[in-house]
Amino acid sequence: MKTRDVKIIAIVGMSGSGKSVVVDYLTEHGFPKVYFGGMIYKEMEKRGIEYSPDNEREFREMIRNTEGKDWVVRQAIAETKDLIEAGQKRIILDGVYSWTEYKALKHEFPGELTFLAVVTPKALRYERVANRPERPFDGQKIRERDYSEIENLEKGAPIAMADYYVLNDGAIADLQNQVAKILKEINF
Repeated sequence: MKTRDVKIIAIVGMSGSGKSVVVDYLTEHGFPKVYFGGMIYKEMEKRGIEYSPDNEREFREMIRNTEGKDWVVRQAIAETKDLIEAGQKRIILDGVYSWTEYKALKHEFPGELTFLAVVTPKALRYERVANRPERPFDGQKIRERDYSEIENLEKGAPIAMADYYVLNDGAIADLQNQVAKILKEINF
């Protein structure tokens, strides 16, 4: 059987961990991304639901309850396959949330998928989320989001099962250097 030489990196982590910083670093190097959150935003727009953090959280949980826990990952798998068919060999998956998504991706792309978890001390994550210009949350809101994502979406499982971890508790350059070493190691 001929191999496709496709490599996919799925970025996972809690809110404020620095996933977007890692994804931005990778896309700046020309790698296309499939944005899981984008699936939610597109569907909210399609249904005429106004975006707000609360609406997004409620819709994300509702769509998984009504259309199946694998609704988002089904959309992401289709988009990833389209990229592969278009000739892309290196692809970034941005924002895998759940155990269901993790298992579906591992099944769909055996031997081609690497999970990279971005981890940050909780206090630092909370500080970053409170101070970010886009979608800031106060301490209470971020704690509620953490609990909701862990309890309702099983977000901790893909992080626990990641193939690689980067610690994001310092300068962006340090984070990028850690990612670059991993890319080299996996021949990405």
